Amino acid sequence: MVNVYSKALDNNIAVNRILAHIKGGKTGPTVVFFGGIHGNETSGVFALKDALDCINPAHVHGNIYGIVGNIKALQLQQRFVDEDLNRLWTKERIAEIKIKTVLNTEEEALLELLNILNTILQTHKPPFYFIDLHTTSSKTLPFITINDALINRKFSSQFPVPIVLGIEEYLQGPLLSFINAMGYVSLGFESGQHDDLSAITNNIAFIYLSLVYSGILEEKGVVNFSHYYEQLQMQAANMVNVFEVIYLHTIKPNDTFKMHNGFKSFQNITKGTLLATSNNTEIKSTHTGVMFMPLYQKRGADGFFIIKPINPIILKLSTILRRIKIDGLLVALPGVSWLNKKEGILQVNLKVAKFFAKSLFHLLGYRNRHLTATHLRLNNRERVAKTKIYKREVWY
Repeated sequence: MVNVYSKALDNNIAVNRILAHIKGGKTGPTVVFFGGIHGNETSGVFALKDALDCINPAHVHGNIYGIVGNIKALQLQQRFVDEDLNRLWTKERIAEIKIKTVLNTEEEALLELLNILNTILQTHKPPFYFIDLHTTSSKTLPFITINDALINRKFSSQFPVPIVLGIEEYLQGPLLSFINAMGYVSLGFESGQHDDLSAITNNIAFIYLSLVYSGILEEKGVVNFSHYYEQLQMQAANMVNVFEVIYLHTIKPNDTFKMHNGFKSFQNITKGTLLATSNNTEIKSTHTGVMFMPLYQKRGADGFFIIKPINPIILKLSTILRRIKIDGLLVALPGVSWLNKKEGILQVNLKVAKFFAKSLFHLLGYRNRHLTATHLRLNNRERVAKTKIYKREVWY
């Protein structure tokens, strides 16, 4: 057990890895919340403690878990100790960690979290929901990030906040990408700036809405449900757009990066806008779009993202095309072949298929990552999504 400090509340709480497990008096789904995957993001931990301590198990349908992420980094009030815990969750890295004899702080945490995750999946029956609570170093509206699977889109659309798709295309090894590859509903919620009180209250509101929308709690049993909904609606400035990531400025290990002051998430920017300096070189925006998660902290490899709104017509079209599994025809295109059909992984030869638009693959649910200098690896979340276990849920 360690003490975690909140600057917003000027208060400490003592936490274990499993902050809470509420076993309901009735059968139902299992919702797993993660807080503090980054040690300088304490709001999720404090929100979970506040919300879950107030829930009567007799009113719960199913199981609720509150899991604490990087305990040592939380104690030290820093993003991580040795490396970013939210960049380790690839099959290759996990296999490597499992056979190591000497582990760093985050590798130890990963194995503990993986063991808890596997135990939950083996102990309880579906449906499962996984929700990772985060905050940002800059001012922001509250928002949801998801891997682009239809079950994630549909569940997330119940919340009165903007949704950002496609971040998995730019980040290697987030926890939620690992879980989403198993086929379960999983989403990240960014509640606000690290040390703002509203980041805690927004997380509390999101926790209660999640429990109602997943069927764990009945809406009539949550006294302040309307207040929580309206709070997030107001904090998000009534924005419910769906965006996709189109650019990430990556900070290399020895770079000296400094974001210019005054930028915040969901701020419109134009091509040519001066955004930052890196190694004494000015960085100007290469796109007209929307600023997303500019970095105003010492640690982190993601300088800033640029996002753009997705036309609702395109979202509807992609839903139709995915449901009829038209993506199976992609392998008829020159240079496109299955790398793993069961897991929905395509391989694209860039020398042959370089003219195919990325938007086509996005439409059908594929997000790319470079496999080699000549080939792209495209992952499709629809082919692994356990859609059947959610079809009877009210939100589906």
